[in-house]
Amino acid sequence: MARMEHPRWDVCELTVGQVAERSGVAVSALRFYETQGLIRSRRTAGNQRRYTRDVLRRVAFIRVSQRVGIPLKQIRDAMARLPDERTPTRKDWAALSASWQSELTARIEQLQRLRDDLTDCIGCGCLSLSRCRLSNPFDELGEQGPGPRRLLTETAAQAASAAGPDACDGDHCG
Repeated sequence: MARMEHPRWDVCELTVGQVAERSGVAVSALRFYETQGLIRSRRTAGNQRRYTRDVLRRVAFIRVSQRVGIPLKQIRDAMARLPDERTPTRKDWAALSASWQSELTARIEQLQRLRDDLTDCIGCGCLSLSRCRLSNPFDELGEQGPGPRRLLTETAAQAASAAGPDACDGDHCG
């Protein structure tokens, strides 16, 4: 695929193709971001999109935020607090990322639990041992809510002490 010529630094507006190439984001993603209110463009007389150069910083901000697991709704809410004609600055990013610290910390802890506990669980090969973190005989954990309750809420130590001995009768496990 031939590379598009890089727009000069003093060009104030970019085409959707230029933004896509420069940002590394597909044109369809740029359209989606626009429909979600994350970026904006103006339309030419021929109904073509034109973006101001600050959209490159905004798209980078969106991509970095998504990369660390921030949902688009939270990104949109954060960007709504920024002036429309100004790109996010280092100070903006610091304030926004600070507001996401506790959520990111919880996600990191969750991923660490999954890393540490899931390998041991799947390592048994049968998912039927009572020490297995996915084991849920008679759907007892269904009363606590949907999803893998032990993986979402407990540490390995809590699960091990709650599970008791490593025994299974073979018919009512898993």
